[in-house]
Amino acid sequence: MKIENGAIVTIDYKLFTDEGSLLESTEGRDPLVFIFGSDMVIPGLERGLEGMEQGESKEIIVVPEDGYGPVDPNLIQSVSRDRFPQDFQVELGGAYRAETDSGRSIFFRVTKLDDEFVEIDMNHPLAGKTLHFEVTVREVRPFDERF
Repeated sequence: MKIENGAIVTIDYKLFTDEGSLLESTEGRDPLVFIFGSDMVIPGLERGLEGMEQGESKEIIVVPEDGYGPVDPNLIQSVSRDRFPQDFQVELGGAYRAETDSGRSIFFRVTKLDDEFVEIDMNHPLAGKTLHFEVTVREVRPFDERF
């Protein structure tokens, strides 16, 4: 069976940066299982997998627009330190989750830090990056209730 809309797809993958650094891998872990065509994986990876069959392997290159998007400068903000709780230990490069006044969760990384301000970046950590996937299709099967 070929990978098509509605199929349950099981893959092993390695994800690399443009420079060849390994970011993530299923090696030694469970494979990735998803329903093809249901927006469970980034669009560029899904497009690259379409039509593949069990046992096939290939490299799929995903540009930022088909991955986690370009870096949005509006999602980088300088926040006064007094907006953080007194006991909050903020560290340069740290990744955090916070709740907005409306109760929505946001995730951010600290990109700059001084005595008065904390620069936070709410972009996905892989935004703006070209992603290189090495994938092997383990299984392709029709959708059923055992997902």
